[in-house]
Amino acid sequence: MHHILHADFDAFYASIEQLDNAELRGKPVVVGGSADDRGVVASASYEARRFGIRSAMPMRTAVRLCPELLRVGSRFDRYREVSRRVMAMFREITPLVEPLSMDEAYLDVTDVVTDRLSAEDIARGLKDRVLAELGLTISIGVATSKSIAKIASDMDKPDGLTVVAPGSERDFLKPLKVSLLWGVGPKTTERLEAEGIITIGDLASCSDERLKAQFGKNGPHMKRLALGEDESPVVVQREAKSISSETTFSRDSGEPDALVEIVRRLSQQVSRQLRRKEMTGRTVKLKLRLSDFTTFTRQITVAVGVQSSDEIAEAAEELLRAELSPGRTFRLLGVGVSGFETEGDANVSDVIQLRLPGLE
Repeated sequence: MHHILHADFDAFYASIEQLDNAELRGKPVVVGGSADDRGVVASASYEARRFGIRSAMPMRTAVRLCPELLRVGSRFDRYREVSRRVMAMFREITPLVEPLSMDEAYLDVTDVVTDRLSAEDIARGLKDRVLAELGLTISIGVATSKSIAKIASDMDKPDGLTVVAPGSERDFLKPLKVSLLWGVGPKTTERLEAEGIITIGDLASCSDERLKAQFGKNGPHMKRLALGEDESPVVVQREAKSISSETTFSRDSGEPDALVEIVRRLSQQVSRQLRRKEMTGRTVKLKLRLSDFTTFTRQITVAVGVQSSDEIAEAAEELLRAELSPGRTFRLLGVGVSGFETEGDANVSDVIQLRLPGLE
C-alpha cells in the first residue's frame, strides 16, 4: 500500500503578493496583465474569486465583475524563489517528489510512514512548516494513490487537509461529480452526463463493455479510477535538454487574444532562464492540449539561436496561429526552447510548469 500526498498552494501568485504587501491583504487581488493591453488573469485571490473572477479570464472582464479589483504585475523571480524553498522542504521529507508546477507536487511518503508517524502526521507537519517559514497556506490531500490525493487536496481549500483512509476510497469517490475524476475534461463530462453518468459512483457501476463502446479503451480506464484503482507511481523528474514553461487553464479557451497573451508571458519566463544561463537555442516549441486531452507539439527551427522574449514569442505565436480555428479550445499551452548552441549547455534542464491558479 502506498501513501501519497498531493500538496497544492492556495492562490499561489496572489497569495505571495498579499504576503509581501500588507495593503493587499483581505482585498480582491489579481496578478496579470493590464486590461488596456488585453491582459489576462494569471492568479486571483480568494477574495476576488467571490466575484466570479478566475484565471485565464480577460482582465477587462475581471475589472467589470469587480470594479474595486486590485491588479498587480507578475514577479516570477519571487514566485520561483518560494517554489524552490518549498520543493526543498518536500525533498527533506522524501526524495520521491514529482513537481507538477511551481506550486504543486506529489510526494510518495510510503517509506517515511511508521507505526508512530502516519501520512496525516506528515501532512500536518508540512502544512505547519510552510506557514511558519513561508507565511503561506498549502492544501494537502492524503490517499493511497495520486489520483485520489489530487481530488482530496481540492476538497477543503484554502488551507485544507483531506485524508482518504485506506479502504475508504470508493466511499469517498462515490458521491463526487464525475468531472472531478482525473483526466475527465469538459467534453468527456458532457458525454458521460448525456448517458446519465453524473457521479463517480455512477461511472464505477457501469459495465466495461458499455464504457468501451462509448469511449474506447479510455472507458475501462476511467472506471478503474472511479473504483479507486490507480497504481501510477510518483515520477521524479529527470533532466531534459530543453527549457520550457507551460500553464494549464482552469477553463478551456479558444480566445486568440488571450492565448497570444499567454504565449508572450510564457516566452518571457523561458527568456529569463536562457539569459540567466547565458544560453540560446535554435528550436522553439509550442505544446498544446485540447479540451479532450489530446496533446501535441509543434516546433520551428530558426537560423540563429534565440534568447529574447520577443524572438521566442514571434516564433511561438506563428505556431499558435496555425492551430487556431473556430470552436477549437485548449486546456494547456506551453512554450519551450531547445537545440542549445553549445554541447556543454545541452545537458542543462530547467522545466517550469506554470499553472493558472483557477484550479487551486
